[in-house]
Amino acid sequence: MAVYKKLLKYLAPYIGKLCLAGLCMLGVALLTASLAYLVKPALDDIFFQKNMRMLMLIPIVVASVYILKGICDFGQYYLMAFVGQSIIRDLRYEMFRKIEEMSVGFFVKHSTGQLLSRMNNDVSLVQGALTSAITGVVRDTLTVISLVAVVFLRDFKLALIAMVVFPLAIYPLINFGRRMKRYSRRMLISLEDITERLNETITGIRIVKAFAMEDYERQRFAVVNETLFNAFMRRFKVRAMSNPIMETLGGFGVCAIVTYGGYQVINGESTQGTFFSFMAALIMLYEPIKRMSEVNNSIQEGLSAGERIFSLLDTDPEVKDAPDAIILSEIAGKVEFQNVSFAYDSVNVLKDINLHVNPGEVIAIVGESGVGKSSLLDLVPRFYDPSEGRILIDGIDVRKVSQRSLREKIGIVTQQTILFDDTIRNNIAYGRPDLPLEQVMQAAEAAHAHDFIIAQPEGYDGIIGENGIKLSGGERQRIAIARALLKNPPILILDEATSNLDSDSEKSVQAALEELMKGRATLVVAHRLSTIQNVDRIYVMAQGRVVEQGSQNELLALNGEFARLYNLQFSRPNGEMSR
Repeated sequence: MAVYKKLLKYLAPYIGKLCLAGLCMLGVALLTASLAYLVKPALDDIFFQKNMRMLMLIPIVVASVYILKGICDFGQYYLMAFVGQSIIRDLRYEMFRKIEEMSVGFFVKHSTGQLLSRMNNDVSLVQGALTSAITGVVRDTLTVISLVAVVFLRDFKLALIAMVVFPLAIYPLINFGRRMKRYSRRMLISLEDITERLNETITGIRIVKAFAMEDYERQRFAVVNETLFNAFMRRFKVRAMSNPIMETLGGFGVCAIVTYGGYQVINGESTQGTFFSFMAALIMLYEPIKRMSEVNNSIQEGLSAGERIFSLLDTDPEVKDAPDAIILSEIAGKVEFQNVSFAYDSVNVLKDINLHVNPGEVIAIVGESGVGKSSLLDLVPRFYDPSEGRILIDGIDVRKVSQRSLREKIGIVTQQTILFDDTIRNNIAYGRPDLPLEQVMQAAEAAHAHDFIIAQPEGYDGIIGENGIKLSGGERQRIAIARALLKNPPILILDEATSNLDSDSEKSVQAALEELMKGRATLVVAHRLSTIQNVDRIYVMAQGRVVEQGSQNELLALNGEFARLYNLQFSRPNGEMSR
């Protein structure tokens, strides 16, 4: 019920349409019952008493009832479809908004397949539970009540016999509902797995083909595909069993009624019209009762999906704005780490970090792979919060300012360039499509990207494909630099921005980076030590700590960790060190 109460709040904006749909459902119920009620006068007055006036009147009445019932049926169906699709739209938007609010750590713990499956499959099941439940509870309940009234009006004793069957149908309904909820949960988990397998294979198709692993991936897909098939078949088995059992129970009731009702007619205790009117109402009762069984299954499926959706919506982000968070306005850009430590999943990543970068300065952070260099940079825009200590910007603790205003002051260029399947212009002016083309071109020129852009068939309006697949690595990186230049942030973070480039591309990108770093407080994680010779300070990290700091010449003179890394790098033919 807790899950259902949360779901019902999504119906509140559409209460007007729900009420109108309810009136249509009431119309369907009453008109359905009136058809059963008309069977008696149709048989007794027309066929047995041969009443010509009733012969003319009753067909007109029946036709009118069917027309009105059709109008009401259309109205309730369309209105409930509108409400259902509106709920899907609202839920998906709410989930998307929640996902965007979540901290970076959330995406480490949840796969893309899980999130996509909940956005698509789970939401659709929830919509079915809400609209089906309302339709079933309102329309079918009203129809059952109306038809039961006709049944009792026609023959009270027969009605009591018929009602004996109803309690017998309750147990299978409850049992099927429980099983449906359990199997639906398994089905949704399997849908997550298959979505994740598809996503990994498609995004990694180059590696799959490069290693000739098509057969291996087919086998992995076959396993999750078979699991999903079995989950669906268990679910369909429950659905397939519910109708035959309901029909069988109904058949027993009909047999008893035909026997007793026929005996009454033969003995003259009842008329044929009364009996057939009674039977018509009873037969009409079967459909809404059967639908109630199906509705119960849909509700259980929806509740299972709803639990998963609200486990996401009720999750609080690890990094949140303080209630009294201030807006970070114009800043010079001084960044300070004061005794900063950081742990992720109880594992200490950073320990007692102290460093600073002044406006216009460039500092480099170096060290072997796994010492926490990227984690340190992630703390500046509050992708994570430190476990101890604080990070200051112009003397203000970053936890006291809003995340949005903080990140508006920071530009980030990483080795993993993220671009969108859009035009070059829109990628550079990300989120600001109305910016004049001249400003976009100026940023591209400063990033040494203008020449290759205008060489494209459609220039700045060319679509670059998913994550810029139509561009080379160096071209993608220069688009990202142009995007950062256009943002014009006072603080710049460069996380191994040239590590994946060849020598020629690196020269172009390095020239663009030098343009980008002018006048900004810049923190650089360097892959190639040759790219940080002119920085103001170098911080050397080992085992999550800053173990050395100073200029390149000062650090080499110490003959410590930096000297070891420097000698290790430049002893290699390609002049690279381990990340």
